[in-house]
Amino acid sequence: MADLPLAVGPAMIRTERRWISPVLVSRNDMDNVLTLIANPAERPLGDPDITTARQALEGVGAKTASADWLSADEAADIEFDGLVPKAAEATVLQALGGQAIDVIAQSTARRKKKLIIADMDSTIVEGETLDELAEFAGLKTEIAAITTRAMNGELDFLDALKARVAMLEGLSESFLAETMKGVKFNPGARELIATMRANGAFTALISGGFSYFTDIIREQAGFHMSLGNKLEVTGGQLTGKVIPPVVTKDTKLEMLTDMAAQQELGIRDTMAIGDGANDVPMLRAAGMGIAYHAHPVARETARARLDHTDLTGALFIQGYRRDDFAA
Repeated sequence: MADLPLAVGPAMIRTERRWISPVLVSRNDMDNVLTLIANPAERPLGDPDITTARQALEGVGAKTASADWLSADEAADIEFDGLVPKAAEATVLQALGGQAIDVIAQSTARRKKKLIIADMDSTIVEGETLDELAEFAGLKTEIAAITTRAMNGELDFLDALKARVAMLEGLSESFLAETMKGVKFNPGARELIATMRANGAFTALISGGFSYFTDIIREQAGFHMSLGNKLEVTGGQLTGKVIPPVVTKDTKLEMLTDMAAQQELGIRDTMAIGDGANDVPMLRAAGMGIAYHAHPVARETARARLDHTDLTGALFIQGYRRDDFAA
């Protein structure tokens, strides 16, 4: 049998597990992977960053493989053994010294997820739709202050939601459509959902925001389903009430576990992504919970954090290459 080619550098050809270079450790021989992700427009990822990460891991006793570039200047995998993922992540973050690079370490097993639940406000779309709606009532500053406290976990979400909606009593229903005109997707949102759908994943948008917006965002972003709270409207005006049942943090967790069961998936096959206190239970429970440009309460809970990069980072975390992304 002829020797299989060894892979070197970003264009590395994968080798069978039984073949190990006397010089390089080939990929696919290790149980864990560390992913480095950067925003190339602001701070490109480079070979020196890879070297820093590998040396840091090897300095605490880990074995590492050569880098597998998922996207030039943007994302790379480094497979490793001999160190638990959380310790590897902490080691590399310290070695990088605060550079604008997201670092995620995990097992290589079942890395690509088959179910994603995403929050809407400040995750899939920019900003908070309730705050933007409040602008038409001249109450954006007051309502946004309550929103921030709720997302930080300083206020009970349900109480904060009722208080904010009550302030909008009498507002014309037409301002929902006006608000929607200004809603923008966060970069990478459509690519994230399209790519996961193209690879057989079930996609759900579950929000403590309002169904008027979740229904439109579901269609525009291509989610399979969506769930949001319903505003009570009478005579073309908001009544200041939310129609029960209310979508809360518990609802998001229940939907994660229920949909995983419906899809006959283990919890390790699930991903959740969000930014606030209302997302914490699902972030904690998911096989991969990602805090996206998140409030501290979510960042401290989630298994992974995307602080510097856009939503395509959630694809790199799963090992997708940029060439694999769906439009």
